[in-house]
Amino acid sequence: MKELKYLIIHCTATPEGRDVSSRDIRRWHTSSVASGGRGWNQVGYSDMIHLGGMIENMVEYDEDNWVQANEITNGAGTYNYVSRHIVYVGGMNKEYTEPKNTMTDGQFRSLHNYIKDFIKLHPDIIVIGHNQVHAKACPSFDVYEEFGCVIPERNRL
Repeated sequence: MKELKYLIIHCTATPEGRDVSSRDIRRWHTSSVASGGRGWNQVGYSDMIHLGGMIENMVEYDEDNWVQANEITNGAGTYNYVSRHIVYVGGMNKEYTEPKNTMTDGQFRSLHNYIKDFIKLHPDIIVIGHNQVHAKACPSFDVYEEFGCVIPERNRL
């Protein structure tokens, strides 16, 4: 069990407007490599924001400041043991050729409120984008530029 230190924001890296289910994500992450999955033992995200803004819990967790073994998801390599991961559906242009911030108004509002509530619950949490800890475009936007109004300076990387 490790202390919770990060809230990491992700995108599903799917085309703009394409709906994705938690079942899809689970299959992509936990199916064997031979069958086209990643072969992980757990999905990569704790929570998922659908196109309409609904937040779906993907991995049960308590609200304390500790990441227990059953709460670990596979969102960002060595950060997994000290992080919670939230993903919004989208992150690529319609042609699926380049990263793009595709958040709908509903997703933006939901993520904004999620971050704000998360910081209230965990005042020392550091909020970052996946792209700040790995050489990826995910979540296809700058977290501080987009949500700096709800992320106090002390909660930044």
